[in-house]
Amino acid sequence: MEVYTYSNARQNFARLLDEAKQSGKVLIRRRDGSLFSLVPEKKKNSLLDVKGLNSKMSRAELLDILRESKEV
Repeated sequence: MEVYTYSNARQNFARLLDEAKQSGKVLIRRRDGSLFSLVPEKKKNSLLDVKGLNSKMSRAELLDILRESKEV
């Protein structure tokens, strides 16, 4: 993991973001010696994001099953 100075980070910000995405973390050191980390956010999936089913069931059959389940 490489440590960049604040000035160098500012001049090469796009490259810094790419490196953080690839390596997972980039460190930036200020002139006063304080150290900061640049870490990419992980993509959050929606709870409603589910894979579909490969079913040979027709639309009409599926609707019939849903109607029957509501009657019970």
